[in-house]
Amino acid sequence: MKLNIIITILYSICLTISSYAQDIYIATDGNNNNSGTKEKPVASLEAARDLIRHYKSINHLPKGGITVWIGKGQYDQTKPFILNENDSGEPDAPIVWRTLPDEKVSVTGGKRIPSNKFKKVTNKAILKRLSKNAAKNVLQVNLKKLGIYDFGKIKQYGHALSVTPAPIEVFFNNDAMTLARYPNEGYINIGKVINPGSVPRKRDYSNRGAIFEYTDSRHDKWAGQKDVWFQGSFMWGYADDNILVESINTKKKQIKLTTPSLYGVGSGRNYQHYVAYNILDELDSPGEWYVHKKSGILYFWPPNNIDDSSIMVSILEDPIISLEGASYVTIRDLTIEVGRGIGVYMERGSNNLIAGCTVRNVGTSGIFMGQGAKQTFPFITHDDYEGIPISRRIGNLQGHIYKYTHWDRKAGSNNGILSCDIYNTGSGGIYISGGSKSKLIPGNNYAENCKVHNYNRRNKFLWSGINIDGCGNRISHCEIFDSEWQAIYVHGNEHLFEYNNIHHVTLNSDDTSPWYIGRDPSDRGNIIRYNYLHHCGNPNRMNMGIYCDDSTTGVEIFGNVFYKMDTRHGMLFSNSGWDLKMKNNIIIEPISYTAEFSAHYYTWGKAGVPKAFGKHGLLRKRLTENVNIYQIPYSERYPELMNYLDLIVDEKEWEGMRAKRNVLSKNLIIGGPKNPLHLVGGEHSQCKYVNNYRTDDDPGFVDYQNENYNLRPDSEVFTKIPGFQPVPFDKMGLYIDQYRKNIDKIIYKDK
Repeated sequence: MKLNIIITILYSICLTISSYAQDIYIATDGNNNNSGTKEKPVASLEAARDLIRHYKSINHLPKGGITVWIGKGQYDQTKPFILNENDSGEPDAPIVWRTLPDEKVSVTGGKRIPSNKFKKVTNKAILKRLSKNAAKNVLQVNLKKLGIYDFGKIKQYGHALSVTPAPIEVFFNNDAMTLARYPNEGYINIGKVINPGSVPRKRDYSNRGAIFEYTDSRHDKWAGQKDVWFQGSFMWGYADDNILVESINTKKKQIKLTTPSLYGVGSGRNYQHYVAYNILDELDSPGEWYVHKKSGILYFWPPNNIDDSSIMVSILEDPIISLEGASYVTIRDLTIEVGRGIGVYMERGSNNLIAGCTVRNVGTSGIFMGQGAKQTFPFITHDDYEGIPISRRIGNLQGHIYKYTHWDRKAGSNNGILSCDIYNTGSGGIYISGGSKSKLIPGNNYAENCKVHNYNRRNKFLWSGINIDGCGNRISHCEIFDSEWQAIYVHGNEHLFEYNNIHHVTLNSDDTSPWYIGRDPSDRGNIIRYNYLHHCGNPNRMNMGIYCDDSTTGVEIFGNVFYKMDTRHGMLFSNSGWDLKMKNNIIIEPISYTAEFSAHYYTWGKAGVPKAFGKHGLLRKRLTENVNIYQIPYSERYPELMNYLDLIVDEKEWEGMRAKRNVLSKNLIIGGPKNPLHLVGGEHSQCKYVNNYRTDDDPGFVDYQNENYNLRPDSEVFTKIPGFQPVPFDKMGLYIDQYRKNIDKIIYKDK
C-alpha cells in the first residue's frame, strides 16, 4: 500500500513537471515535497535536481531544455551539490540553473552566526592575554552551542606539498577576516640559522625541523604555546611554506620547527621571512579572530558595527558545487562562497558553462577543472613523488604533473568559465585543464571575461590567478591582479592567452613572473597576444614579465603592451630557450631590458646538466617517455625538437643546452636601456635582434598621459618599423555582456 502511494505521488509530480517542462522553481521558503512550480517551489538544489532526473527517466527533454529558477536568499550546503551524467542536458536542450531576474542568491559551504550571539569577553585569563584596546573590542561566541564542532586542522602546506582544505575561517560582510597574526603588516626576517633542518630537495628524508634565531622579541610571548604556525618563504623567494613551531627557547632566542621545508631554511636575503599566526595574544586589530578549539569559543574583533552585519564561518571541505560527468549544463548568476575547499569543481563533462557567477571566500581554488592528486610517498619530496589521481580535492597536483607531465586530468572539453568574479580564495583563482597533451588533441576549455584577484590567502607560488594545463585551452579578456605572486602558470601545449589585463602581481616574491612556463621543451605552441601587462614586479626582487624558464620552447609573444614593469630581468626572460619569438609588442618605460636570454647550462646550471640530459635525465624522460618527440604526433607537429637530445660532446653537451632560433623583432620600445637585448652566459646565449625601434619620446599614442596606448594612424612607428601591425589596445581586458553589466575602474596610488 505504501509503495503504491509513493508511485502515485511521483507520477503526479511528473505530470506537473511535464506541464511546466521548461521551468522549475526553488525558494528558501519552499518545500521539497512540492512539485517545483512557481506557485509550489521546492526548497533545495537537490530537490530540483531529483525532479529533473525523474522527468528524464520517462520523458525526452523538451526543446530548449529546462531552466531551474532559484529564488533570492542563502542556500547552505552541508554536502556538495553534485551534478553527474544523469543531470546532463543536450545540445538543443541544456539544463540551466540560474537566479530569478535581479535577485541575489548565495550558495554556501558555511553557516551564518547571528550577530546577537556575540558577547563581551569576561574571562579574566583571556582578557589578560589581550591588549587593553583589544580587550575593549573583542567579542566571543560559543560555536559548539550553535552546533559547530568541526573546526578543522591547520596542516603544513606550500611548495611541493599538498593543498589542504582550510580549517574553519571567518567572513564578515563578505570579506575574509585574519586569523590572529604577527606582524599585522609585513614579515619577520629569519635570524641566524643554527641548523637548516633536513633538505628534502636533496633527498634527505630524516624529517628534521630547522633551528634559527628570532629577530623580534615578540616571540618571547609565544613560548610554551601550542599550535603556533609560521608561514613564509624560508629559503627561496618562490618556495612558500607553512610550518608548525615545535618550541621557542627564550634564553637562546631560538625557534625550532617541527618539520623541514623543501629547501631547508636560510637567512640574510630580504625574502627569507615569515609571519606568525594562530596566536590569541596577537588578536590586536580589527578583523582578527581566533578559535579556542577545546571550548569552541570564537574570539573576534569586528572591523565595523556588528549589529545587522553578516558573520559566517566555513564548514564544508568538499566542493560547494561539483559537476562530475554532466554535460550541457549552465550555472549562472550565483554567488558561491564560504567553503573550506573548492568553490566549483568540474570533471569529465563537456559543453558546460559557469557564467556570471561570483566565487569568493573559499579555502582553496575558486573554480577547478580536472582531478587533483593524492601523494602516497610518505615525506616532503620533489624528485621521489608518488601518488594517485583523486576527485574533488587538489592535493599534490603540482607534484603529480611535474612527474607525469602528460597526465590527462579528465577535465572534459568545450567547458567555459565566462564573466565570473573570483576573489579571496586560498589557493589560486581558476584552474583550467582539458585536451590531451600526449595526443595533442585540444580541450577547448576556457576562461573569458573573468575578474580574478586576491587569490593567495593560503597557498602562494604555484597557485596563480589562473593555472592552465593540457592542450588547446584559452584564457582571454580576463583581469588578474592584487597578488604578491604570479598571475598565470602554464603547463601544456597550444594554449592561447589573449586580450588579458594583468597588473599588480609578483609584488613581493622572487624568481617569479606574471606569466610562467618552464622545464619541459615539449610544451610548445603557446601564444601570448594582445595582452596588457603593467605595474608588475618588484625592483628589489628577481622578476620577469614573460618567464620562459629552463628549456622552454615554442612561445610566440605578439602585439602585447608592457607598461611600468618593475621586472629587472626583462619583459621576456629565458634560460636556454628555443623558438621564442617576441614580435610587434609595445614596451613602455621599462626599468630594464626588453628581453634577457641566459645560457644557464654553461653558467650557474652547469652542474645540473647530467640530471637534465643524461640517461635518466628529467628532460630526456619528458621528451621520450611522457611524450615521444620521435613519434607522431610530436614528430609531425614539432619537427624542430627532433635533434633536441642529440649529443654535441660525448656525455657532456647536448643540442638542447644551446639556445636556438630566438627572435626579438619589430618591437616598439619607449625608454629603458639603449640596448634592449641582454645576452648572458657567453656564445650560447642566442637571440636575433631585428628591426626594433627604441625612442625616448611619445611615438604617437592617442593619449600617452592617460594610458591610451592605441597608436594614431600618423604614428611614426609605421614608418620606423615597416610592417608593424596596430595593437588593439582598447580591446584588452574585461568587456560588458549579459552577465557583466559594468566594469569598475580600479585606482592605485602608483597610477
